[in-house]
Amino acid sequence: MAAIHAEPVWPLLLTSLAIMGSPGPATISLTATGSAYGVRRSIGYMLGIIAGTTAVLVAVATGITATLLALPGLRPVLIAASAVYLIYLAYQIATAPPLAGEGPAACAPSLAGGTLLGIANPKAWVAIAAVYASAHLASDPLADAAAKCAALTGMIVLISAGWLLIGASLAPWLRHRRRARIVNVALAVALVAATVLAVVR
Repeated sequence: MAAIHAEPVWPLLLTSLAIMGSPGPATISLTATGSAYGVRRSIGYMLGIIAGTTAVLVAVATGITATLLALPGLRPVLIAASAVYLIYLAYQIATAPPLAGEGPAACAPSLAGGTLLGIANPKAWVAIAAVYASAHLASDPLADAAAKCAALTGMIVLISAGWLLIGASLAPWLRHRRRARIVNVALAVALVAATVLAVVR
């Protein structure tokens, strides 16, 4: 068997930024949530996305992914759960009031909702599997898995926080009710479109 040579980590990080960081259901939902509810109200949702996506990473690293996806009927269930939650989230974002008028009724998405989406997001499984297989960081399989999990977990956190902050940066411009409604509806439509694309790929 040919020896596996360790590679530097930066190509893996760049690949993860391009593939995992590209627009998809989770990233667009973070942008939309940040713009509709602000950073403070969206932190729990972001932590849920991070937890769920990291769970997918662990499943890929341990080989659980292949076993799970071999189970009959599991993939459609995951996709259906993700699609239903994302459509609900799109509705919540489209109807969210401007931040200036936020009150008790303006409930941001939850930690549990973010975790569900992180795990059930079809793009996450494909993207993480592709990125994970793109590099070998150590010759020992266990060390390689640990190094890739550490590096990619860091990227999950950075990518999630980045998309949330992009959305939140729109918030000051959205104090006006009409502008807020237009942007929120546009982001909700983008979220539904990203969900459809992730499901049909």
